[in-house]
Amino acid sequence: MELTTCARPYAKAAFEYARNESLLARWSEMLSLSASVTAYQKVVDMLSNPQLSGAQQADIIIGLCQDSLDKSFENYLRVLSEHRRLELLPEIVVLYAQLRAEEERSQKVFVTSAYPLSQAQQDKLAEKMAARLGRSVQLETEIDSKIIGGVIVKAGDMVIDGSLRARLNKLADAMIS
Repeated sequence: MELTTCARPYAKAAFEYARNESLLARWSEMLSLSASVTAYQKVVDMLSNPQLSGAQQADIIIGLCQDSLDKSFENYLRVLSEHRRLELLPEIVVLYAQLRAEEERSQKVFVTSAYPLSQAQQDKLAEKMAARLGRSVQLETEIDSKIIGGVIVKAGDMVIDGSLRARLNKLADAMIS
């Protein structure tokens, strides 16, 4: 919780800047790249050196990202590093993605199925979820044979468990009661 609280103003600042400059997708990419770079153990070890200044920490990340960052994002990294907030990058990525999804009226929907879904099934499910949520959806699918059949759909706090396993569990509970 504390990380989210600390990361929120940095995520909002990044989002506001990117929105005003029409660079939402580009900033998503740069945030994800810099967060993944800072996740490598060797980079973590380097950045945790107390002898490094904030500017030196930023230079390490900028150097590792090579030419993938624009100047405004490099300045953003410098601000984070000056305030010793580089460790917040993964949480900033999550918060930024939420702000962007809200702005673009889109939502990720996670679908677990027992078997691979055809493109037609995915399209139909996306259409139904878009109508239900009132926004565009991006499906992310995964296979889990343990659910036996059907699907489990997760969108934010909403979970729709249409799996055969869930139905069998309900039937078993009803028989026991």
